[in-house]
Amino acid sequence: MPEPSSLRLPVLADIQSAQSEYQHIALNWVGMEQIDLPLEFEGRPVMAKVNAGINLLNNQHAAKGIHMSRLYMQLDDLTQGEVTPGAVQGVLKAFLRSHEGQSSEASLSIKGELLLSRKSLISNYYGWKAYPIELTATLNEACVFHIKVGIPYASTCPNSAALSRQSAQVAFQRDFEGQEDNLTMEAVNEWLGTKGMPATPHSQRSWAWLEAELNMQATQFPFRQLIDAGENALGTAVQTVVKRGDEQAFAQACGSHLMFCEDAARRLHQRLLKESGFAGFSIRVEHQESLHAHNAVARVRFQRVGHVA
Repeated sequence: MPEPSSLRLPVLADIQSAQSEYQHIALNWVGMEQIDLPLEFEGRPVMAKVNAGINLLNNQHAAKGIHMSRLYMQLDDLTQGEVTPGAVQGVLKAFLRSHEGQSSEASLSIKGELLLSRKSLISNYYGWKAYPIELTATLNEACVFHIKVGIPYASTCPNSAALSRQSAQVAFQRDFEGQEDNLTMEAVNEWLGTKGMPATPHSQRSWAWLEAELNMQATQFPFRQLIDAGENALGTAVQTVVKRGDEQAFAQACGSHLMFCEDAARRLHQRLLKESGFAGFSIRVEHQESLHAHNAVARVRFQRVGHVA
């Protein structure tokens, strides 16, 4: 029996490198989805799900398939510090180098939730709120970045508010008809406190989905900028810590910012036009109706001159 040291291990099979009768067919995208990675954006940790892949060309270097482990190992570079456009572009370039001649386009997408501390409206307390975020990056002739955020907010129907005010007028006229000469401020105040809201306008939790294309000069992914701009434009972002004073302030904010889905989309459009760093943006607002069994939705897009979406 030969000594163990004299045994020669067989070369590991590499089926991926074998020829295939169909490998002349180009593929638009091949890769992996739902990869778990701990990432950091703007100083905040994000438990992310990542999709990463490349295309496969039909040329003299055409391959049967890709080496997915090469892509997977390159992704670890994104876990070594804050995720920036430069870091993502470096990883995408490494994807292409690892399949030189076989691919011309690399892409990845990152989804997760960004936890931000938010101050209450009146009581000066803070609480945490999770915002859905998404980053997509594609590298071919140039590297293009899109970021997307989801913002929950409250929307109060303007029509419902008008009908509610009209109901209050009718009730007031009915209760005080014929007492005009003897009507006192005290009586009116008491009526308002006990009967002044015979009908209430309907409100609902709503979502604004804001997607922006970054300028080529971007050095970070400005998720917070996009979130803050959206919440400031809407004025009724859902809250975290809520004491009674905060709840009253929130009700007042909703009353001051009555909006249909069309109004919300236009408010956001006007605000994002003032934000720097974006080559274009798209907006989708969804009012998850409390009156209807369906949702009300509005969408709008904008692209700056000289940029192609």
